Amino acid sequence: MRLLRIVPDDTRFDFMRFRRISFPISAMLSIAAILLYFFHGLNFGIDFVGGTLMEVQTKAGPADLAKMRGTIAGLQLGDFQLQQFGAPNDVLIRISEQPGGDAAQQQAVQKVRDALGTEVDYRRVEVVGPSVSTELLSYGTIGLVLAIGAILIYLWFRFEWQFALGAMIANVHDLVLTVGFMSLTRIDFDLTSIAALLTILGYSLNDTVVIYDRIREMLRRYKRMPMPELLNASINATLSRSIVTHLTVSLSLLALLLFGGQAIRSFTATMMFGVVLVGTYTSVFIASPILIYLGVGRTRQGEPEETEVEAPPTAPPAPQTPPPSRPSPPRQRARSRR
Repeated sequence: MRLLRIVPDDTRFDFMRFRRISFPISAMLSIAAILLYFFHGLNFGIDFVGGTLMEVQTKAGPADLAKMRGTIAGLQLGDFQLQQFGAPNDVLIRISEQPGGDAAQQQAVQKVRDALGTEVDYRRVEVVGPSVSTELLSYGTIGLVLAIGAILIYLWFRFEWQFALGAMIANVHDLVLTVGFMSLTRIDFDLTSIAALLTILGYSLNDTVVIYDRIREMLRRYKRMPMPELLNASINATLSRSIVTHLTVSLSLLALLLFGGQAIRSFTATMMFGVVLVGTYTSVFIASPILIYLGVGRTRQGEPEETEVEAPPTAPPAPQTPPPSRPSPPRQRARSRR
């Protein structure tokens, strides 16, 4: 049975020649993402800014979101969101925090109940106060920092410090660009967004570790190969696996984005950008070539590439016998003269 080969075994694509382009582009995009975060900000959801969450179910067939949106807009409650999830008659209502404390929040809930009347069943009502939302934001930030620290410690023990530093730079690059994307597109930043960022961290790290494992293996095998050529060979060796993995993840996320509904749209959109676009690009064009600038492979140049097998000793040449000498002619005795 012939195995499917996405990438031929003799692929020799030169990825390292793009490092002088990818690094400046990533630096500019990271600066733009940081500026977007500080000047444009994030669209924090109710989990982080407080507010009211109501889960309702219409009794007479599928919910008419346009009619419900118009009814709630007439109550003058500020920002609100309607999301359809699950069945066609299930609706999630999010109302921003009302000034006046818990009493004002309860009044907003009562107004919505009076406006919608008995046409819907109220399955869940939650009120998130400002103290709870601040606590959730703090815990989410602490979770991200602890995850990054744990990843750094893990990589430090598994690889050399250059590999750990390179992987952390790549992961922070992924997070920065993803946060900039969320700021630019105004996607809700809530607890599901924290889950998406943690998933992006794990996925990008897994892809980077696969390539780093092959790089470390080839560093031990080829002692005199130039570092750019070694990195290219390592990436090409794992290219088939990377393409298959990213393709399957992309198809799954695309299905969730198209058919998953509004309730998980922010999560799937963030994952599509962070995993498919940024994660794939970072593992190949950032995490791998940065090892060149961190000094990986410099101390191996003087070592022998591999142990040479000594040739078996040959037998000493046999001594050569001198050619037989010609017999000298017999001396003729001089006749004595008498």
